[in-house]
Amino acid sequence: MKQLIAFLLFFCVLTGHAQKGRRIFGKDPLINLENFDKQRVYWGYFLGFNSYDYKFDYKKNAPDINVDRTIGFSVGLVGDLKLMEYINLRFEPGLFYTQRNLTYTTLTKPIDRDREVPATYIHFPILLKFSSQRTGNIRPYLLGGFSFTKNLSSNETATDDNAQQKFRVKEWTKNYELGFGIDLYLEYFKFSPSIRGVFGLENELIPDNDPNSPWTGNVNSMKTRAILINFTFH
Repeated sequence: MKQLIAFLLFFCVLTGHAQKGRRIFGKDPLINLENFDKQRVYWGYFLGFNSYDYKFDYKKNAPDINVDRTIGFSVGLVGDLKLMEYINLRFEPGLFYTQRNLTYTTLTKPIDRDREVPATYIHFPILLKFSSQRTGNIRPYLLGGFSFTKNLSSNETATDDNAQQKFRVKEWTKNYELGFGIDLYLEYFKFSPSIRGVFGLENELIPDNDPNSPWTGNVNSMKTRAILINFTFH
């Protein structure tokens, strides 16, 4: 994630210097898209990266379930409605691909110890965007709101469980989200890199059929934690 954040900052600076000599960062920049934010509604799309984790809460003290996060890919649309001068309502439906690898350290056989948990999410966030005053071609902002997520790989209806190497989670989850970003006004479009945290509100785990299962028997709750890095184009 440190490399992704570094890439995000580098990309912002590179974009600013590559704009045919027009200065985005500077004392007296040439103002681009001066009337863009006067629109009541505008649309866009985003591409990005994601890193999903699980937060476990246990019934009793025991060795933790290790979660190995991977870097996933995200793509989606953006709809923006201006409510006030500095407040916008945003809807950002997207398709997210990711995977988490779980390791149960108390189990010895690899077939029992390791679980790959791939996920294909359809993500429906409704967010409020709080923007600062525009300075030249830069406008920082904060984001916050709630989201609903449908997991197309949940295995919720499966009758098999971890005893048959099938990890099950709920199909729908609720989350809250917080983040920040920067609007960069380029010559022909607005580019907005952002970083956001996603925090699950509900237990997502479906327990195994055996209440004493070594995989789920000691888990009181399992909730999503994620970091999203999006590159939005308007």
